[in-house]
Amino acid sequence: MSGEPEVAITPEGEETEEEEIKSSYKPPPEKTIEEILAADQEDESLRKYKEALLGQAQAGAVIVDPNDPRKVIVKKLALCVTDRDDLELDLSGDLTDLKKQVFVIKEGVQYRIRIDFIVQREIVHGLKYVQKTYRLGVPVDKMTHMVGSYPPKTEIQSYTTPPEDAPSGMMARGSYTVNSLFTDDDKNIHLQWEWSFEIKKDWKD
Repeated sequence: MSGEPEVAITPEGEETEEEEIKSSYKPPPEKTIEEILAADQEDESLRKYKEALLGQAQAGAVIVDPNDPRKVIVKKLALCVTDRDDLELDLSGDLTDLKKQVFVIKEGVQYRIRIDFIVQREIVHGLKYVQKTYRLGVPVDKMTHMVGSYPPKTEIQSYTTPPEDAPSGMMARGSYTVNSLFTDDDKNIHLQWEWSFEIKKDWKD
């Protein structure tokens, strides 16, 4: 699969390029919805922009599941291919069951990954989807996608990755394991899960 290349470890314990980028980036401080609404009230255009951004959250706290303290509830991963039904993983249940469900993907096909999630309680800043792919325990690909910042809403919100090409050729066929991580600028781990797919010459049906 195409994606962000792994960065090799440099000699003598030097920082990798990825580590240098991370160390130089400072995420903005977290602010509550009340703090955002209260700031810059004299700026009419900014006030209207914030009201449009916050949407439902202006009327009060948006809490979809009062028994779940998380701000981000990841519901589903879908592998989307044009002219075919989406292949879906339910991420709201027992994540260990995902290992029993193996996606079969036709070699060379173009696909996207969609993440469905709920944001409640507060705005989340800089959501990020990180995916590492392994074959026989050896890392073969890594992709990192910036998902963005999202206000709380009662509806499910979604992010779809840009198109990726599945590996092709006899050497590419076989089983792969994927470690997926949904995180953010503040390094909160909203969900981490493992799933599998198999590259075949054609679809299983």
